[in-house]
Amino acid sequence: MTTEIFYLPHATPEVYAMIRAAMPATCELVTLEHDDDDERIAKLASAKIVIVATRRFTRPMIDAAKALQLVHHQGVGFQDTIDLPALAARKVRLALTPSGTTDGVAEHTILLMLAILKRLPFADRELREGRFHNNALRLVSRELKGLTVGYVGMGRIAQAVAARLLAFGTRGVYHDTAVALPPKRAAALGVVAAPFDRVLAQSDIVSLHAPLTPATRHLIDATALVRMKRGAYLVNTARGGLVDEAALIRALDSGHLAGAALDVFEQEPPSSPALFARTDVVLTPHISSGTRDAMTTKLRALFDNIERFRRGEPLENEVDLARWSESVSA
Repeated sequence: MTTEIFYLPHATPEVYAMIRAAMPATCELVTLEHDDDDERIAKLASAKIVIVATRRFTRPMIDAAKALQLVHHQGVGFQDTIDLPALAARKVRLALTPSGTTDGVAEHTILLMLAILKRLPFADRELREGRFHNNALRLVSRELKGLTVGYVGMGRIAQAVAARLLAFGTRGVYHDTAVALPPKRAAALGVVAAPFDRVLAQSDIVSLHAPLTPATRHLIDATALVRMKRGAYLVNTARGGLVDEAALIRALDSGHLAGAALDVFEQEPPSSPALFARTDVVLTPHISSGTRDAMTTKLRALFDNIERFRRGEPLENEVDLARWSESVSA
């Protein structure tokens, strides 16, 4: 007997085919014809398992999923993609898929750093339009070597970024209220812990690696931006809501920040002409973890976990919703 699994996001036929190719024969994948919430709610009615990614799993959707037993996140950013109180009230289990995310996001973070330091998108666009700025960018281009990178959050991804940046000759400073690296690990990564304000003040590049929660929304606001070093850069591959985009634009307009590189936005897809028109901003469409390699790794781990669930075995990377709700309430 097969288990019905509903894939919450709308995707292309090629992505659906990739998912089905990774599925065990014990599962049946239900997908969307259109990115439409009416169709989504109708198809949720009989789903026992739902796979969630960046598309938010709301209370009306959870309420519609009468047979729901397990929600499996395709990644790890569950705090802002699932209505957790609604899930907890139903006593539906939630598991995450950390496998496959780290390398792609770490590589993309460094890609964005290099791209904004060298104004790569601007240089590429100008060259294609016949303008050869081989001298004009010298005054604004920077090198990674010798810069201090500040990490807001020091989980798996931030540690992977720090490890890779060792080869570039950067220094590192980090702030994380939940993670304190052992001294040997910190030394191996070339980073030291510091208060949040000191990370902002000392860093040439501030790189965000924190989850989006009520406590971290607009963590980088006008006050935080003023505390950053003049001429610094902001890089965000975590969650768009960590940054007050209006305040960021003002910090760029004033010249306090030299640039920003964003893979995530307060509203996705973004619709901000003030961001789009800038030459001191690099933008990518939330693709840092969206590689074929990452997807293959994620699907393998995800369906292995679903098979554990079907066999009644303990889940890997399960979220304790009761404890999480208590910590948020506190």
